[in-house]
Amino acid sequence: QVQLMESGGGSVQAGGSLTLSCAASGYGVASYCMAWFRQAPGKEREGVASITTVASNGGNTRYTDSIKGRFTISRNKTDNTLYLQMTNLKPEDTAMYYCAAGRSWCSLSTSHYAYWGQGTQVSVSR
Repeated sequence: QVQLMESGGGSVQAGGSLTLSCAASGYGVASYCMAWFRQAPGKEREGVASITTVASNGGNTRYTDSIKGRFTISRNKTDNTLYLQMTNLKPEDTAMYYCAAGRSWCSLSTSHYAYWGQGTQVSVSR
């Protein structure tokens, strides 16, 4: 069983930065694809960024177009902590951010992830 716990959310002004963390535990978690998703009120959950396993050259990454150049996903090989560095935040980035892990294709689709954290709220004001 994989357990995920996010932290690092908060409220910032537009143009600000935040770094989210996701503590991952459980047997074999280092072999799982991991990703960040977000869900704004009244909208569907969308994939933000994903990263392949540590064994895959330290992790190949994938980003959704709206955050390219502003967000960076990474994972710590030692303790399997997942990070999302967010810069130049915009009001439209306001959402609950979720960490996810799965053994399927490392995509930005919710259907490929079996394990989810509880989420951490990010609010960006103008």
